[in-house]
Amino acid sequence: MAVTGPPVNERALQQRHLDKIAHSHVLQGSESLCRLLHYLGEHALNHLGEHLKEYQIATEIFGRPADFNPQSDSTVRVQVGRLRSKLAEYYNAEGADDPILVDLPKGSYLISFHHRDAASKTVDSQMRERMVATKPAGNRQWQLTVIAVGIFFAVLFALMTVLLRHRQTGNLASAFPGFQPAGAYSKFWRAFVSTPEEPWVIFSNGAFVGRPETGMRYFDPARDSRNVILDHYTGVGEVLAMHALDQVFDSLHHPIRVKRGSLFSLDDAENDNLIFIGSPAENLTLRDLPSTREFVFQRLTSGPRKGDLAIINVHPQPKEPAVFVGTPSTLPLDEDYAIIGFVPGLNPARSVMILAGTTTLGTEAAVEYVCRENSLQDLLSRLGVPGTGELKPFEAVLRVSVKRGVPVQSDLVAVRQHSAK
Repeated sequence: MAVTGPPVNERALQQRHLDKIAHSHVLQGSESLCRLLHYLGEHALNHLGEHLKEYQIATEIFGRPADFNPQSDSTVRVQVGRLRSKLAEYYNAEGADDPILVDLPKGSYLISFHHRDAASKTVDSQMRERMVATKPAGNRQWQLTVIAVGIFFAVLFALMTVLLRHRQTGNLASAFPGFQPAGAYSKFWRAFVSTPEEPWVIFSNGAFVGRPETGMRYFDPARDSRNVILDHYTGVGEVLAMHALDQVFDSLHHPIRVKRGSLFSLDDAENDNLIFIGSPAENLTLRDLPSTREFVFQRLTSGPRKGDLAIINVHPQPKEPAVFVGTPSTLPLDEDYAIIGFVPGLNPARSVMILAGTTTLGTEAAVEYVCRENSLQDLLSRLGVPGTGELKPFEAVLRVSVKRGVPVQSDLVAVRQHSAK
């Protein structure tokens, strides 16, 4: 028997309501969330009761490849969680009086529509039933119960107001001193979310000469004029990396600020936490800041790989190579290496995170590694960070496997923890 959707008039109302939410202030600038909302809404209206699968959403909405693995890629879960939070924010503000409610229950990708009047009547009925069932025999006790319920809801309202305000400003720690979000994300990014200031995310954008139509290459100061530099291009890996970081920091309710490397100045480094995306070969500011000391980016000056960017292992441990270098630049890329580094900043009270590969795909892999809970748990375990422990400065190297221009697997091959001074 075919499952039919809502009546035509009801369907039109629900569709218009989805459009209203998509054009609301809370979803302004969130194109991916608007697409997701419309996709889930259309599915609910056209395929009533049919459950959506994570794979279907990932490939049809977020452009994930056919070999998408939900076990290693949490994009759909993170985005649906963000949409669920935005819906709650919408109905607490702009949509407080909307007659239709859009619900996205936890653990499900199936949207449902409710009429506020019906929902309110249901809630009122349930509350009256509870009050009748628990009504005390004595009038005095009844009055005390009413007062207690009133106080409870007043406190609850005040708490929700505080949470909403500080969620909008991105700093729950200022609302509740000592607050720390649970999970691997909060432990790893604690230094970057425990201060009111938004961290700077600095992405690399190399200096090029030429034009996209006729061909571009890296700027060579020995033969090129600085008047022809193009410094407003960046790699695919850096773009996808910033998207992944934005998702994680949104889940931690702490916004980030973004700036390309060529516009970043050392003045910005004095009072802020910094996250660098891309190697010093393109993110030139890194050359003037505290950086990694055990694993160092360097172009090879001799041998068959002369000119290729590599990671030098300054103090190789047993069975570790002295140099980590990926696929030769003359061949299709199938292997890269990347660094994950957490070091003190120019101001010792601030921190610097370095996420960079020898290519743009290695950079993407490094960021994805620290934006996926399962791999992040592995890193924290390798570093020996206890349940409530603090992340100390460290450096790590990833070996990245690449297929068809996509990093598909990353493995830790070397880790160093900085000794306390």
